[in-house]
Amino acid sequence: MSAVTCSIQYRPDLDILVVRWPDDAALLQLQADFTAVLAAAQQHNAARWLLDVRRREHISVELGRWTTTLFYPQAASRLAPQVLHISVLCSPARMAVYAGDPVQMQYLTFGLAPERPYFMRLFGDEGSAMEWLRTKA
Repeated sequence: MSAVTCSIQYRPDLDILVVRWPDDAALLQLQADFTAVLAAAQQHNAARWLLDVRRREHISVELGRWTTTLFYPQAASRLAPQVLHISVLCSPARMAVYAGDPVQMQYLTFGLAPERPYFMRLFGDEGSAMEWLRTKA
């Protein structure tokens, strides 16, 4: 597996982990990236994440299933007793795919459900995404 393809920056002033992908990557690479995100979150004890996926154009059903049903619950468990809050910063094109693809909508609806052990929201602008995270204690 190659090196991590995303940038991971902990913002101690905001207590937020900011993760940005510059491009698409294969499923195994993205899984490795998410593993690195969790390691950084544990290192900094950071349970508030901004995931900037605006430049990732390919939307993998497999990644959606893996993140919402396996990875995010595992991350929430490892960061407990803090509650994991995830702001996902999306492009308008990505939002349109979510809205128009029933399988993607199924995983998105599952991931956004209030009974999950984590809280996730989608945003179209970074200011709103950061504000939502800053209001989460």
